[in-house]
Amino acid sequence: MKTSGYIKEQLQRLYPDMVRWRRHLHQNPELSFQEVHTSRWIADQLNAFGCEVRKDVGGHGLLVTIKGDLPGPVVALRADIDALPIQDEKECDYRSKVPGVMHACGHDGHTAALLAVASYYQQHKAELAGERRLIFQPAEEQTPGGALRMIEDGALDGVDAIYGVHLWSPLPYGQASTKPGPFMAAADEFTLEIVGLGGHGGMPHKTVDTIVIGSALVQSVQSIVGRNVDPLKPAVVTIGSFQAGTTNNVIAERCVMKGTVRTFDEETRKLTHERLEQLVKHTCGMYGAKYDYHMRIGYPPVVNDEQEAGRFFRVSGELFGEANTIRSEAMMVAEDFSYYLEKVPGCFMFIGAGNEETGVVHAHHHPRFDIDERAMVHSAQLLIQMAEDFAKA
Repeated sequence: MKTSGYIKEQLQRLYPDMVRWRRHLHQNPELSFQEVHTSRWIADQLNAFGCEVRKDVGGHGLLVTIKGDLPGPVVALRADIDALPIQDEKECDYRSKVPGVMHACGHDGHTAALLAVASYYQQHKAELAGERRLIFQPAEEQTPGGALRMIEDGALDGVDAIYGVHLWSPLPYGQASTKPGPFMAAADEFTLEIVGLGGHGGMPHKTVDTIVIGSALVQSVQSIVGRNVDPLKPAVVTIGSFQAGTTNNVIAERCVMKGTVRTFDEETRKLTHERLEQLVKHTCGMYGAKYDYHMRIGYPPVVNDEQEAGRFFRVSGELFGEANTIRSEAMMVAEDFSYYLEKVPGCFMFIGAGNEETGVVHAHHHPRFDIDERAMVHSAQLLIQMAEDFAKA
């Protein structure tokens, strides 16, 4: 295996290409399940490297197989390629050209970093032990996600371990983090339409006011976490959208609410779902309203393998320093990388991509989101070093 210094030097040479790749993707984003041109463009870059590419995996996904000349394990590395339905409000020459769509989560940087990994491995097959399988996955941002379909299409067949990196703007450039065990939450989504009886604002006794009912539900669902869930088990119930009414003197006949449930274990997940459905049923019944309620089961929690998380702390400590290798707290954000970790051992890791000095301070999914592009080198370096450390074990 090449030294970490050599690998870093090679990736630094690729850094201008990473920036160019990332900015092209940033200017030309595509939404989940619609990554037709993105997938084709990635395949063109990979073909130019001389890589063996399998297209249309799990939809618009790509699988790259790089086999070394030496015997060894099959290690998978993954990047996601989709964007979000957000208007890019940045003032820069690489802002999105697509109205209402932008890479507001860093997937463009993930893809650029994995392209650099592909270029590196393709040039060093003589020293490579085993196989490196690179997964360019569509549709991470929208359930049911792209990971399951890629797994069904053979993305993990024969894989011994898998690693993924997320460029993380809340974490300063130069740092890296993860945690063993449960790291990111299961995320489920629900939609509720309450149907009452509309009428004149001056005659409320002749109506069934869905705004009153919806408001009562917004308050009562908070009791699920506060009074039903074990306080030692994390859970969140959020109403993210509440839409009802048209004007000031008309009582709304319909109210549509959308929300999310986030948990870390199946017992809490089941309890929260059951309690939420009970509150919907009984609150609507108490006020005399009908309702239509749907819960969409999302991604399971991201649970890092204990041994592979330990590998991260050792490898990251060597690359970035012990002081810059952070043991993260569990997070309520979700990731469909969880499906891969249910099948094979692995670790999902964060690379610091924030930089207050250069104004890279906005949160993920913010219309002014950006990254410190130097973090792409750290991302590619960490992926390679994790794979090589596994291969030599």
